[in-house]
Amino acid sequence: MIDLRSDTVTKPTPEMRAAMAAADVGDDVYGEDPTVNRLQERAAEIFEKEAALFVASGTMGNQIAVKVHTLPGEEVIIEERSHIYNYELGMSAILAGVSFRTVRSANRSGHLTWPEVEQAFRPKGSDHSPATGLLCLENTHNFGGGSVMNAELCTELCRRANELDVPVHMDGARIFNAAAALGISVADLTRHCNSVQFCLSKGLGAPVGSVLVGSREFINEAHFWRKRMGGGMRQAGIVAAAGLIAIEESPKRLVEDHENARALACGITNLSGISLDLSTVTTNIVIFDVHSTGRSPDQICDGLRSNGVLASGFGTSIRMVTHRDISHGDVETAVGALAKVVE
Repeated sequence: MIDLRSDTVTKPTPEMRAAMAAADVGDDVYGEDPTVNRLQERAAEIFEKEAALFVASGTMGNQIAVKVHTLPGEEVIIEERSHIYNYELGMSAILAGVSFRTVRSANRSGHLTWPEVEQAFRPKGSDHSPATGLLCLENTHNFGGGSVMNAELCTELCRRANELDVPVHMDGARIFNAAAALGISVADLTRHCNSVQFCLSKGLGAPVGSVLVGSREFINEAHFWRKRMGGGMRQAGIVAAAGLIAIEESPKRLVEDHENARALACGITNLSGISLDLSTVTTNIVIFDVHSTGRSPDQICDGLRSNGVLASGFGTSIRMVTHRDISHGDVETAVGALAKVVE
């Protein structure tokens, strides 16, 4: 099968498997796993933050950040198509006791501008309204089609929010894809964010895990919440070893995924009933509308599966994601399979 459902479906490389087998380990709950410690130190260095914490998943990292940054009863400003709001099972209400104030970005990319944030902002001290406790951003924006927020916009949003005493958390599950597309470092791209979560198991191709970075004070508190959430992992160096390879080696080849996504988009844009704006394809995610085909996304995905291709449907659209295990030849095969299904 050519699996384009997500970039989470990659298999560990032989180098990762060898590193996992040979990993030096200890009890990470005691802070004694040298490989986990090295992963955390290296992540903090790469992002030029004070400290980092290895966590089981992106959802765990995001939810810990929301909890640490906020007080119960506060409100979080977030773009309404974001992952934290839509795909983390309402955990912020359960764990942090906060509500979301969603804003629909006027831009198809899904990236908020300061005027959009400002109109949603609620100051502390109101008799009737919950105060804004946090601003959450997402880069790349998954359901913005893998769109990229540039450093200038990120800096403006962070500085203005911080001036109002509101921290900013970046859901940077695919932040290395964003940095690769812009040709800058992840440190420069997220320099003014108070915290960043990035996934090892999406574009970077490790089998499991995410990392949360921020100030030492923030990470110290995050460590307690990881434990409270059941995230204390013992000899976790076995998986952290793959994460180390992921952050050192995988960013170097992300442009290949972006090129394959572009080729995929170019190949399907003129197919009958497909609606796709090529200008929106900037990283490794391709989202296209199939409403005019007269078939539902589920019907088309079933047809693709019968032709050896896996994709994900939602609403009236289908998402395909390129990754390390997808070649240019796979892209050509996927285009041919889609043409057979819709034409």
